[in-house]
Amino acid sequence: MATLNVKNFPDALYKKLRAQAKRERRSVAQEVTKLLTGALASPKQLSILDLKGLGKEHWRKLDAAEHVAKERASWD
Repeated sequence: MATLNVKNFPDALYKKLRAQAKRERRSVAQEVTKLLTGALASPKQLSILDLKGLGKEHWRKLDAAEHVAKERASWD
């Protein structure tokens, strides 16, 4: 496993990181790994069909990507 050393890491940021790690019952290294894993993960693809509440029924029968493309084309 690789080792990461960070030079000139701000003291105030390290204190926040250490406090968060303590709250989560992790070591600072574990907390850094968790934060970096989340920050570098591929974003979850969102779908208009996942909407909650008003409008969901409207989109169920439509191709959302096609609808958005038509809307954008109408702006020109």
